[in-house]
Amino acid sequence: MALVNFRRPRDTAAAADQAALADLLDGHSIEVMPRTAAGIADFPALLPRGTRVYIAHIDGTPIDEMVATAARLARDGFDVMPHFPARSIPDAATLDDWIARYQGEAGVHQALLLAGGRDTPSGSFDNSMELLGSGAFDRAGFTRLHVAGHPEGNRDIDPDGSDRAVMDALRWKQAFADRSDARMALVTQFCFEADPVIAWADRLQAEGITLPIHIGIAGPAKLQTLIRFSVACGVGASLRVLQRRARDVTKLLMPFEPTEILTALARHKAASPGFGIERVHFFPLGGIAAACEWATARSEPRERP
Repeated sequence: MALVNFRRPRDTAAAADQAALADLLDGHSIEVMPRTAAGIADFPALLPRGTRVYIAHIDGTPIDEMVATAARLARDGFDVMPHFPARSIPDAATLDDWIARYQGEAGVHQALLLAGGRDTPSGSFDNSMELLGSGAFDRAGFTRLHVAGHPEGNRDIDPDGSDRAVMDALRWKQAFADRSDARMALVTQFCFEADPVIAWADRLQAEGITLPIHIGIAGPAKLQTLIRFSVACGVGASLRVLQRRARDVTKLLMPFEPTEILTALARHKAASPGFGIERVHFFPLGGIAAACEWATARSEPRERP
């Protein structure tokens, strides 16, 4: 007699979601600062070898601390990608010096280029396009260059609330990528809601902007912490997800986890393999260990339905 599989449809759907989420989390990256990295005694115990670790350059952080953090992570077997904030770099000579130090002391050949947190430039550079146009990374033989993406727009770039300047910048970056030998991708600010991200990614493809998207996601953290960072970083539209949760007093003290948004994105990507989101990038706002443990637990191979 043949055995009948009585697995319930709900169980099958849940297993499919878990498998899709594991696929989306494959190759995820994480961002650290020298100060927070110093508090982690054993990175290899938290992260798979080869994980890309971005090193955030907060304005005022000495380059010595940045390079030392990069060298430590590289020795531990991680794929190190430091930030180069344009507005914090005084001149071309300083840019060349930073690149040389990262290469010589940490073996770095990749970077995230962005404007940075300053309102006004400290010197020659105002944005990532000027860093790209300088030719410094090309001369140094950098093989991968990432730039910023803004699914919800950016008020610093478009004060009127539109996304006109943001989209013009993305078109410029796409054109640069088309003529560059470096591999490029967009790394976004953290988001909390899937539908606006899906609409943004689809719009980019429709407009011929095909740079792979590494979607920014906040790791598990207290709700109050996420709201504070969201307001400070200008994450407006997705903030409503947190605000709805804040109205439920039973959840105020529970850590907010990115399960809902990532499952929705994973489900969409499984149904639409050409979807532009290629990787997940974690901002460990609730701590490096919490973000690593959450991602690793859901990246492990699971039985496929």
